[in-house]
Amino acid sequence: MDISTTPTDLPATAAGPSRARSRIFPWVVFALTFGLMLSDYMSRQVLAAVFPLLKSQWALSDSQLGSLTSIVALMVGLLAFPLSLVADRWGRVRSMLIMATVWSLATLLCALATGYGQLLGARFLVGVGEAAYGSVGAAVMLSVFAPQLRASLSGALLAGGSFGSVLGVALGGVVAAQIGWRWTFALMAGLGLLLVGAFRILVTESALRRHAFAESPASAEAVATPIGDTVRAPLASLFSSLSVWCAYIGGGLQLFVGAVLMVWLPSFFNRSYSLPTDRAGLVAAGYVLLIGTGMVVCGIITDRVGRRHPIRQWSSALVYCTISLILLTVAFSLGAGSAQLTILALGAVTAAGSVGATSSMVASLTHASLRATAFATVTLANNVFGLALGPLVVGFLADRYGLAAALRLVPLTYLGAIAALAVGRYAYPAGLRRIARLDTGRPAA
Repeated sequence: MDISTTPTDLPATAAGPSRARSRIFPWVVFALTFGLMLSDYMSRQVLAAVFPLLKSQWALSDSQLGSLTSIVALMVGLLAFPLSLVADRWGRVRSMLIMATVWSLATLLCALATGYGQLLGARFLVGVGEAAYGSVGAAVMLSVFAPQLRASLSGALLAGGSFGSVLGVALGGVVAAQIGWRWTFALMAGLGLLLVGAFRILVTESALRRHAFAESPASAEAVATPIGDTVRAPLASLFSSLSVWCAYIGGGLQLFVGAVLMVWLPSFFNRSYSLPTDRAGLVAAGYVLLIGTGMVVCGIITDRVGRRHPIRQWSSALVYCTISLILLTVAFSLGAGSAQLTILALGAVTAAGSVGATSSMVASLTHASLRATAFATVTLANNVFGLALGPLVVGFLADRYGLAAALRLVPLTYLGAIAALAVGRYAYPAGLRRIARLDTGRPAA
């Protein structure tokens, strides 16, 4: 038997043969989960579109602007794990509804802020609301689809973050230029609350259990049994192998660059290309759209190349990181012009291309009963090493050396991601054997 085979290669069956499964319901779950992910990142990234206005109106430094973004990612990183653990025990649907309501109301508070301190406090609450949504939402969505689609669906869901950033930056810039930056936050808050209502009506815990897929006997029991009754793997199993540690760290580091691009490109085009706020936002949104499209396309490619040999998922992630390292280093080394814009666009396609692969790796290396908590650990790494750290570091560097000079250093972060993923690929077979022992009831150590 090939040691690279994972549960994703096993036939997917319904959680119970006598339970009727709808072909539509899984896609309803996907659409609403994806829609809330859009709302999540629209609320988070709309701020980037109004950076120039806030900088002039409140005389803020680049490090202060970066902190307004990083505080959200920092709270997501700190709270994702404990809140996802609560959701695994208390109910994932109920938790998702509460989280989306909190971040939407907090976004509305951003519209009412009268200074940097109040806006920072409102953004803190946005981060609290968004903290565990990505991990819990991914666990809910993947539970009703066949395991063979993990990388594609994970990449598509995480691409919702990029698409939400696109909409937030593009709409934010236009709305702010027309009727003021406060209305951009009010618009995002209203959208989030509408989606909360739709999710509350159409998705329930009982419907999720009825449509759950079984990937192995142990995981079948985990997804088919009500939250409070299932036999669970020990929490320590989330960190039981070197390969899963490398997936967490490598995935987080590769998002450092993607986070910087999503946050700072509007300001880059405003300063380096002298574009007004609305045009800078629209141009930046095009590049963020490329990042999101790359997540989906790279996730699909990863599923195809790793269908029979899942270890190739690690190889694909390494390729994406290497391509972006080369292209983005060249792009930010060039002066303003068409050559820079073209190479920057090519590098953006693979800038976050390994997110689907790393999520799939973690799913295969952790037990299904802790799936939301496993994805929370991914979220923790993504935010600590990428989404929180990236914009803040660039803000400090921009204050000292200028934004263009700061961006030239950013692609070097891929070197750390490549090193972690290379070690993880080597240790992957041993990690699979450890998690297989849990599925058979034997100790993982």
